[in-house]
Amino acid sequence: MTPTTVIEIGRNALEITLLISAPLFIAALVTGLIVSIFQAATQINEATLSFVPKLVAIFITLIVAGPWMITMMTDYMRRLYESIPAMIG
Repeated sequence: MTPTTVIEIGRNALEITLLISAPLFIAALVTGLIVSIFQAATQINEATLSFVPKLVAIFITLIVAGPWMITMMTDYMRRLYESIPAMIG
């Protein structure tokens, strides 16, 4: 196994991690922005007001995007395990 192979495996792992986490981060970001605008308009400064909607949005995103996320993870792991013989020999 060469250093280039190790770097490529690490890069692929980071790409998959970013792809899988992106829907959750986007849902939390959009929800936080909407709640912040609501808080600014109504002058309500409550910390739990922003936490609970984000939690609900992330949960709904997990339900919707969960199968895609699992497919991405299993495909990456399958490719990684299938490439072990080529890396060793």
